[in-house]
Amino acid sequence: MIFIEGVAMTRFDKQPNTLAPELAQGAILNAVKDANLTLNDIEAIYCANVFGGMILGQLIVRDLQLQGIPIYNIENACASGATAVHLAKHALLAEQYKTILVIGIEQLTQLGGGTIPLQLNDHKTRIYSNSGLVLPSIYAMRATRYLYERDEDPSLLAQVAVKNRFNGSLNPYAQQRTPTTIEEVLSSRMIADPLTLMQCCPSQVDGAAALILSTEHNNGRKPVKLLASIVQSGMQEKYFDDILDAEITARAARQAYEHAGIGPNDIDVIELHDAFTIAELIYYEALGIAKPGEGPELLRSGKTGLSGKIPVNPSGGLLAKGHPLGATGVAQMVELTWQLEGRAMERQVNKPKIALAQCTGGGIAGVDHAASSVHILGI
Repeated sequence: MIFIEGVAMTRFDKQPNTLAPELAQGAILNAVKDANLTLNDIEAIYCANVFGGMILGQLIVRDLQLQGIPIYNIENACASGATAVHLAKHALLAEQYKTILVIGIEQLTQLGGGTIPLQLNDHKTRIYSNSGLVLPSIYAMRATRYLYERDEDPSLLAQVAVKNRFNGSLNPYAQQRTPTTIEEVLSSRMIADPLTLMQCCPSQVDGAAALILSTEHNNGRKPVKLLASIVQSGMQEKYFDDILDAEITARAARQAYEHAGIGPNDIDVIELHDAFTIAELIYYEALGIAKPGEGPELLRSGKTGLSGKIPVNPSGGLLAKGHPLGATGVAQMVELTWQLEGRAMERQVNKPKIALAQCTGGGIAGVDHAASSVHILGI
């Protein structure tokens, strides 16, 4: 059995004057303290990052006097953090180590804002990008199709932003902490019709998140177990594929449920990859918490709100908390650990026992997503 023994994160915000190692070191030290361990108890480090350059993990731990232990640097686009957890899990199951630190870190303010750069080592992706097929426009096409097929209007999308901005207003670690209204969301600057600015996750945000995985439980709190960890890559798209299908996430979810021995109805709380409002609605169906076509009703019912039957993104999600790529997957599990342990303060949901984290990553031509991960945690 693998336990999440300690968790911590920095506030996700613009921190251009703080170097990546400093951000990460704060999260690391707090996670070690949360686990009631010392740095000397850490046997290996998995560092998730996208744009920080080579050997960032070694740079981060240099000043912590963690010398000589294995350090693995992981890049898998937005799913980097979740992938690092997945790989650490395998190392623990193989009995290579007993205790591993996973750190996710990103400084997007260094990119200067705008859309996240796509993979440029591929002429097809470059053609897509140069023609305007960047992530906001791709999700806008999905949103347009979704609204058409379900006979809805853009106010449905705005409801996702309103819900998650409210949750974020209760989260001291979130970048966006001001509640909003449907009217404010719809009147914010248009990015890619029908997606307005407040329906897109912030592209200028820095932050770090850390967790400690161990085969031994000794932190003095109720044990949080890693029940399933799945990472999948995308299938090559065909001309007849449904852009609302989210096949890669549905596939990862099915495998995670099977591995954990549960089903969608057993999930009590979810953190999912709401990079855009439409993504949350699509993932309701991909994760099986709504039947095909029933995502709008699930949202309107209030069941995915903080006091609902299956709260989604109690942290505020990417829309409110922010999305520093390498840190996101780890931060989702930090939030869910707090929820399962009853430590989420004002945004605490009602006594959850099973939690799910879903994170997708990467845009390349001809593939649904480059990566998708689903993790299931339980007490």
